[in-house]
Amino acid sequence: MNRCASVDLALKSAAVILLAASLATGVALLSAGEEQAVNRDRNGLAIDGYDPVAYFTQGKPVQGVTEFEYSWNGTKYRFVSAANRDRFARDPEAFAPQYGGFCAYAVSRGYTADIDPAAWAVVDGKLYLNYSVRVQRTWEGDVPGNIKKADANWVTLREKGK
Repeated sequence: MNRCASVDLALKSAAVILLAASLATGVALLSAGEEQAVNRDRNGLAIDGYDPVAYFTQGKPVQGVTEFEYSWNGTKYRFVSAANRDRFARDPEAFAPQYGGFCAYAVSRGYTADIDPAAWAVVDGKLYLNYSVRVQRTWEGDVPGNIKKADANWVTLREKGK
């Protein structure tokens, strides 16, 4: 098998794993009004309770606390401080993850998958999350191309509520 075929097989295998994991974990995919699909757990919590503002201000994923919780578009977000909560409340779209908090790589391939809060990147002031650190590395192989594909796919996925 040549190198291109091997890489293609590996990417297809990763896609199948992402899809299966998304279905197996029972990711709660709910529509926030008519606006967008959001990746949240059964309790309506996004990003597994991690603080979306901390990715920007601390440069790392930080677990939020129930004391500093804020609901936006029917989804709960947790924060490490009242200051982060209030900053998010003033401009949620500046801090909320892209693609409703679904895996950016999966969306670039036309489907949704859950995320690992440790697999993340801030690109051009936007937060992107991925299924795993391994998938994150694949996504990083062509960040602009993957974002362009995901942006195009998200229109349809969001409308379908997927």
